[in-house]
Amino acid sequence: MVYQMPGSDRVAVQADVRFPGADGQPLPMDVYLPPDMKNGDKRPVVVIVLGYPDPGFEKNFGLKFKQIAAVTSWARLIAASGLVAVAYSNREPLADLDAVLDHLGKNVASLGIDGTRIGIWASSGHGPLALSALMRRRELKCAALLCPYSLDLDGGTGVAAAARAFRFVNPGAGKTVDDLPAATPMFVARAGNDEMPGLNAALDRFVAKAIARNMPIAFVNHAEGPHAFDLYHDSDTSREIVKSTLVFLRAQLIR
Repeated sequence: MVYQMPGSDRVAVQADVRFPGADGQPLPMDVYLPPDMKNGDKRPVVVIVLGYPDPGFEKNFGLKFKQIAAVTSWARLIAASGLVAVAYSNREPLADLDAVLDHLGKNVASLGIDGTRIGIWASSGHGPLALSALMRRRELKCAALLCPYSLDLDGGTGVAAAARAFRFVNPGAGKTVDDLPAATPMFVARAGNDEMPGLNAALDRFVAKAIARNMPIAFVNHAEGPHAFDLYHDSDTSREIVKSTLVFLRAQLIR
């Protein structure tokens, strides 16, 4: 991670908290709490979306999604900024995202969260599931999307091709920007040198359609950034975009 926030090392982590998956069997999630959080506090929460089946992810990378450095680093940044962050495991990406959101809504007191202020964060191949969640879960207040695969629009097929190649879910297939809630704010960061096939072509159409619909979208283009610049491109621009992401989430969720 190219940006570090003071207080990240003081974030409290409740590891492997169990929630019922969509099939009724338990799944683990990690809950990251702000350093200044007190007993009885209820903080807004940001869920880090997992768009791949975790068993396959773990087989390929040797770790669960919630254990990789990119996720733990972002979760700590989100928590250090004053929000609760949740990273979770899954078996079926779409159904288990719904399951974790349902669990958060039903267990606000024990988890120390405000169930009326939930946002999502996603990057890369997790983007299509995040957009699908915005379409289906109207309780979500905002979404931050970094270098995301998005929607195939105007005859494009790049997202579908990438989903087949990289095995992330694409529940937004056949959907358009008009299926998104018109008033839910989104933060979208683009990497000008993104090397992932078809990503920017789809993202450019997505952003143009969102602007044409006059949706509340905050868009930033990192002209020199590669894919996952927040992790690998050590530059002031990368750091400013990471900070802007956190500012956006706070602005939308903390009132």
